[in-house]
Amino acid sequence: MGIFDISTGAALGMLGAGLAVCLAGAGSARGTGIAGEAGTGLLSEDPSKFGKVMILQVIPGTQGLYGLVVGFMCLLRMGLLDGSYVDMSLIEGLRYLVACLPIAIGGGVSAVAQGRVAAGSINLLAKKPEDWSKGMVLCITVEFYAILSLLISLIMLISI
Repeated sequence: MGIFDISTGAALGMLGAGLAVCLAGAGSARGTGIAGEAGTGLLSEDPSKFGKVMILQVIPGTQGLYGLVVGFMCLLRMGLLDGSYVDMSLIEGLRYLVACLPIAIGGGVSAVAQGRVAAGSINLLAKKPEDWSKGMVLCITVEFYAILSLLISLIMLISI
């Protein structure tokens, strides 16, 4: 069976997996970009802070990984990865699509917000290097909501 021979239900499930990966990944790309822009400004003045800047820049990238996990789990549960796929109804496909939406939306939005916090934390690192860990804690606070999105998507997928 080729990818173009699948049912509408499976197509909706694949749409959900794609949205989880793409929207969370796009949010992470934007968030890490925002932090990276702030980081390059600091590094042009003080290259010795590269390690701390890199940590703050990487933090908004986790949402993209969460989206990838959910997308992979969705395709695996649908049987598209191990060859156990059976034709699914429209309702079943909608279940998979809806299960992917929390991380797609929550991950994408929180990654951008976290990138902004990371940029602010890089500014904190520039002005008060001894307090850079406080900025990291602020970034991790935003991460909590991405984790909630990940958890609800996984629970919904497991429940299908």
